[in-house]
Order: sequence, then structure tokens, then C-alpha cells
Amino acid sequence: MEIVSRISRGSKMDQIYIPKNRHGFNIGSYVIIKPLEENVIAEKPYFYNVNHIEPIKLETINEIIKVIDKNCNYDNVIFTGSFVDNGFKFNDIDILLISQNKLDVEHVKDAIENKTGIKIHIIQLTNQDLMKGLSTDPLYQMMLSKCISKKRFIYNVKNEINYKVLDLHLLKSKAMNDNFGILNGSEKYYLTRNLISLFLYADGKKVSKETVDAEIKKIFNISVEKIKDNMVGNSFLRKYKEIYNKAFSKIVKSVKNDPKQE
Repeated sequence: MEIVSRISRGSKMDQIYIPKNRHGFNIGSYVIIKPLEENVIAEKPYFYNVNHIEPIKLETINEIIKVIDKNCNYDNVIFTGSFVDNGFKFNDIDILLISQNKLDVEHVKDAIENKTGIKIHIIQLTNQDLMKGLSTDPLYQMMLSKCISKKRFIYNVKNEINYKVLDLHLLKSKAMNDNFGILNGSEKYYLTRNLISLFLYADGKKVSKETVDAEIKKIFNISVEKIKDNMVGNSFLRKYKEIYNKAFSKIVKSVKNDPKQE
């Protein structure tokens, strides 16, 4: 493994900083320092609300970026979803591929899966689509609230209530009411998280994984882990239906109050 870093001036000794999230180079290791060729440009990923990531995941991210670099031209690549959470409880790796040009996403996906052996889910967006999604879709806000990006990105958007977008997400959460008995814990958590993100968003609040999980615990008086373990019963479902109806009312009210909605 190689890490590229810049020499910084210190008060007593000049120094080189390396990221704490890294694969290899344990504390106490001896290393060789030598000049890097001028035509070599190295980019370190940027971490957003990711305090720790396992070294093997960081190595996987670097390998995926190398594959994408070889297969297409793009503006940025962002890793999100359960992959950037602690531990290894993820089924696939969610990737946002930002580009102004139409890309052969299936080809890139196959190339990454052949290289890593991990199932990949890629969404291609333009920068404009990403900004629009962040302002109108709470799930975009939740995705980007915790992520790892090849390049730095900054966004500051205001919530824009779009009835059609919110109604589609709310319809998805209705599956809990109709199929509670046959859903597993992960499915129940996903639908609950989807509903609560809409509930918070309709109140004009910013949405993140942490705020949604905290609101789930507050509303249902149960830990997220118990929902994932499918340790919920009829009392949970009754509360869920109550919140569902409140979320629906909030969305309908927002449409009535906004003459621009179609």
C-alpha cells in the first residue's frame, strides 16, 4: 500500500500527516520517505459524518475508484448506504456516480463486481439532478448525510415540498400496513425509516440517518436494533398507522397551501 501526503512546516520539526482511516502503516512501523514524481496526482477520499471505517472497506473503495477511473469520465463518485456504517452488515455497495455525460453504468457495475466480488448498486446523476434531489427528496438528504466521496462537495439547499415525490415515497411505506405479518426485520426498519424521514421532511426539518433513527426511538419507544431483529408487534403497527396518517395529512396540507403544486 502507498499513501501520498504533503510535508508540512512545524514549529520544531517538519511533519507528514497520514489519515487515521487507512489500511496498513501501523503505529510504530518504519517507512521510507522519498520524493514523488511531479506528474503523479493522488486524491484522498473525503469523509462526511463517517468517524471510522474498517481498513478493508477503505481498500475496497480505493479499488472501486481505480476501476471507475479506467472505465469512464466522471465528476465525482460518492459511497453511501449501510456500507459506510460500522461493521459488515451490508448486502451491497451504494454508489452515486456524478457526471454530466451519459455513462454505460451497467458496464461500470459489471467491471466493479468482477474486480471485488461484491454486489454494486450505481445511480448516475448530474450535479443539477443531485442538487434537485437534495432539495425535494428526503431520501437523498439521508444518503448524503453520511458518505465517503472521492472529491469534496458542498451543498446548502432548502427543502422544497414536491407532492409527487413525497406521495410516491409514502405509497412505498404503505406496504407495512398491508404486509406486516410477512415482512422481516430489515424490511420493517427500511419502511419505518422511509416513513419517518417523510414525517420530518414535511415539518421542514433536515433529514439524516442519525435524526431519523433518533425520531424512530422517540416515537415508537423502541430501539432500531429491535425493529431490525423483528421484535415488534401489533402495538408497533398501530403507532405506525397513526404516523402514516399524520404524514399523509402533512403532505396534503402542504399542497393546499402551495398554489404552485400541480
